[in-house]
Amino acid sequence: MTKDEIKVYGPATVSNVGPGFDLLGFALESPGDEMIIRRNGTGKLTLFNETDSDLPTDPEQNVASVAALSLLRELDSPSGFDIIFTQKIPPGSGVGSSAASCVAAVMGINELLGSPFGTAALIPYAMEGEKLASGGDVHADNIAPALLGGVTLIRSYDPLDIKHIPYPADLWCAVIHPHLEIKTSESRKLIPRMIPLETALKQCGNLAGLVAGLTSGDYSLIGRSVTDHLAEPYRTQALPDFAALKAAAIEAGSVGTGLSGSGPSVFSLCRGEEMAASVGGVMKAHFSARHIDSRLYVSRISQAGCKII
Repeated sequence: MTKDEIKVYGPATVSNVGPGFDLLGFALESPGDEMIIRRNGTGKLTLFNETDSDLPTDPEQNVASVAALSLLRELDSPSGFDIIFTQKIPPGSGVGSSAASCVAAVMGINELLGSPFGTAALIPYAMEGEKLASGGDVHADNIAPALLGGVTLIRSYDPLDIKHIPYPADLWCAVIHPHLEIKTSESRKLIPRMIPLETALKQCGNLAGLVAGLTSGDYSLIGRSVTDHLAEPYRTQALPDFAALKAAAIEAGSVGTGLSGSGPSVFSLCRGEEMAASVGGVMKAHFSARHIDSRLYVSRISQAGCKII
């Protein structure tokens, strides 16, 4: 029987993960986007926003519909759909808000069309929406984990080569989202296009060390490797006293702390839920002391990724 309506959940993600700029990311169990997608018989995409977030309803300006349109064009499909946002990660929060919308849209429409594509094959279409959010740059370090779950490494973009990275079963994450907005497209402009060889070597060493640490469950190695020499020094300028925040999180027990995506959210990898909650409390107190409201998420890494609910 052909389905006419479906509800989809797209998870939040942490991207870059220290030294993995545009290459490494992982999915969270919460927060996430929820959307209802249904056939409308018009041959067009129509957007409805039932959330508190300010979302564009022009299909050419919303990341979810841009991703969906790229899939429909590839399939040469005349089908039309309503996309109804019922729950939304705040845009500009640094936990993959745009990626969650993109993957939910392409997964839902693919399902309603009889699943002509496997899940991994949807990544390029979801990336088209992410391109809009980032000002034209193509990256999949939020898209891949949001769609596939777990920790993912983008080994190559041309051709696209994505691999799952094993990680310790007791690895949790605390993410603090201060109520400051940083647009990905603006944040990317802060990063130099050319970097010294010494910086590149440090970054490569940390990325290799982080992958090795995750794979082997070596928390000490993970902690020594969650350091970003490429983007974080430039992107954290908008965050008050970031060095103090990072030091406080580490002292409280964080294995490694860094900027989530382009910010302003900050992640801390922790061993176990209790430690993650404790470290999260310290990070929240940091912003409270500076009169900045924030929201704390404590989550294990999501194995499921995007899913039909």
